[in-house]
Amino acid sequence: MGESEGCCQRENNSACPDRSSSMPSAYPTGSEIERIRAEYARRGREIPQDFYSWSRPVNQFFHCQTLRACVAALVREALFPLTGKTIVDIGCGSGEWLTEFIQWGARCADVGGIDLRPDKIEEARKRLPEANLHTGDARRLPFPSNSADLVSQFTVFTSILEPHFKKAVAAEMLRVLKPGGLILWYDFRFNNPSNSSVRGIKSEEIRTLFPGCRIHLRRVTLAPPVARFVVPITWIGALLLEKIPILRTHYLGAIRKTAI
Repeated sequence: MGESEGCCQRENNSACPDRSSSMPSAYPTGSEIERIRAEYARRGREIPQDFYSWSRPVNQFFHCQTLRACVAALVREALFPLTGKTIVDIGCGSGEWLTEFIQWGARCADVGGIDLRPDKIEEARKRLPEANLHTGDARRLPFPSNSADLVSQFTVFTSILEPHFKKAVAAEMLRVLKPGGLILWYDFRFNNPSNSSVRGIKSEEIRTLFPGCRIHLRRVTLAPPVARFVVPITWIGALLLEKIPILRTHYLGAIRKTAI
């Protein structure tokens, strides 16, 4: 499931060399929003509809392994099950992870999320009619300060290239989080050489984004190109390869806000 990176105070898709130095360092904030929207639209046009289908064994593998890592992190942080917890998911899409959180004990009325894409929020509202769901920009979260026990993000930050934008989203996540609350983080460690619209986030950057927090990171997720080749042949072989640290492409993070 992953190798611990340890606890630190103050503190996309394939395993490949870091190319961040070849990418633009900053974007005007307005154009960054439009760039992200355009990238979502491109993915919608160009990625086959069944690419992330449950009928593909590799997608079952990714989801099962991510679920295991997330539950293990929540258990370690004494936050599982999620009964009675208030939860906000950043970039919630059509509510996939909010649905998982409800299966883990949260009430539908106690979960909320935000996404840039109106069509995804409409899908989420059909799936979770009692949830607090919003279309919008995560730099201005429509949730009260100090109101959430858990704030999550799954592969959102690697889609943001503008540093100030990332800092603003991270600050909003901390604002919404209760003192002593937890951020559940899942995102790429590496850049994707075939897609310059995403950028991996190293542990040092995560610490910078969440100053004053206790951060525990684990390296998880078998490199997608490897998994897509191996899983249809042998699931057990993929599990064994996932034990090799260099082949794990994501961080699973538990980021604890300091209690006042």
